Amino acid sequence: MSGPIVVINPNSNTAVTDGLDAALAPFRLGGGPEIECLTLAEGPFGIQSQIDSDSVILPLVGCVEARPDAGAFVIACYSDPGLDACRSVAPQPVFGIQESGVLAAMARADRFGVIAIADASVTRHRRTMARMQVLDRLAGEIALNITVDESARGANTFARLCEVGGALTRQGAGAVVLGCAGMATHRAGLETELGVPVIDPTQAAVAMALGALLAG
Repeated sequence: MSGPIVVINPNSNTAVTDGLDAALAPFRLGGGPEIECLTLAEGPFGIQSQIDSDSVILPLVGCVEARPDAGAFVIACYSDPGLDACRSVAPQPVFGIQESGVLAAMARADRFGVIAIADASVTRHRRTMARMQVLDRLAGEIALNITVDESARGANTFARLCEVGGALTRQGAGAVVLGCAGMATHRAGLETELGVPVIDPTQAAVAMALGALLAG
């Protein structure tokens, strides 16, 4: 059997990690690779700015280098911080959740929308989508303008997700990507509310990691 899929939450908020762990329960297959969720203790409490994102690159590289037993890695932050750096040192496949979430959304719909955590995140996300050459498939990206912690356990988060998700579907999004790992616990309810596929990008990345390991 291959080594575990190591899912790394680059912020230090364990509530986000707990939400990821719960969302990944259906992917823990009998006889399949283990899925291990870690919290990067050196990370900021929430990754919301470019500085926050850049600050975790070297700690992420160190975390990857310290786990030669892993079968694959998933960087569970929608900015995909350190993705190229981690791929440069890891012989195992490394998946970023933004890249994986966008690819999964395009497999489900012609045009997709993204729910961002804050306005400051949108520019970072667009840079990645420009590199992927998929901006012509983007119906829109709208920010909740809440904190990462609120996205995981805020009292009004689901109502705000419904509001923003509804706006994206009216702009032509046939699928909606949750643009922060902290939103994972709301995926199923939001999909029921919106009536279109809602992509949890960490689930999408782990699905790709499972496919790579099971095929290999």
